[in-house]
Amino acid sequence: MTSAVIMLGPPGAGKGTQAVRLAAELGLPHISTGDLFRENLSNETDLGKLAKTYMEAGKLVPDEVVIDMLFGRVAADDCGGGYLLDGFPRTVAQAEALSERLSDGWTTRTLQLDVPDEALVERASGRLLCKDCGNIHHEKYKAPAVDGVCDACGGELYKRTDDNAETVMERLAVYHNETSPLIQYYGEREMLDVVDGSRTPDEVFEDLRGLLSPSGTSGQEVS
Repeated sequence: MTSAVIMLGPPGAGKGTQAVRLAAELGLPHISTGDLFRENLSNETDLGKLAKTYMEAGKLVPDEVVIDMLFGRVAADDCGGGYLLDGFPRTVAQAEALSERLSDGWTTRTLQLDVPDEALVERASGRLLCKDCGNIHHEKYKAPAVDGVCDACGGELYKRTDDNAETVMERLAVYHNETSPLIQYYGEREMLDVVDGSRTPDEVFEDLRGLLSPSGTSGQEVS
């Protein structure tokens, strides 16, 4: 049965990294709504121009525009066997629209990475990025061999100004407010699998892959 796989997770949970890795392992296109927006804006498509008018006015882009962008992409041949969504849906209205547009024979699998807020704050506040290659270190979990120097290329490491406890907590509050109804929506329909995302990336990946294997069943909590 063909599936639309949805990845949910708070900022800093490793959702993007796991989504890319999982999509490659399963041979599914990885579709990020952020990438879709950038592509439509840079190519000045009709949808991109429409979205830009809302963005320049300081308004949220309506669900219909986001959904049209998404379904323009998933209509491509490479999505015929399924696809993995990263950043969509963000609301119950978007989830309902997705469900309505899926063809017969398709299922929805939602994978939620669950990480305590305290751990996410620690992850973000200790993060170090390389100015040259973008490689990520961490003061506690992946300290560089030489302070301030990237192990990969020797470039200078720095901290993002928004990687502080207060800003991270604000981002998490927004996430929880937006996503709680969505988690409830998929949970009530037994389309939600919850994975403990506080472990090592390899452990998390193995659980995600196992859930999407032919023998994996939906509606589980893995820890």
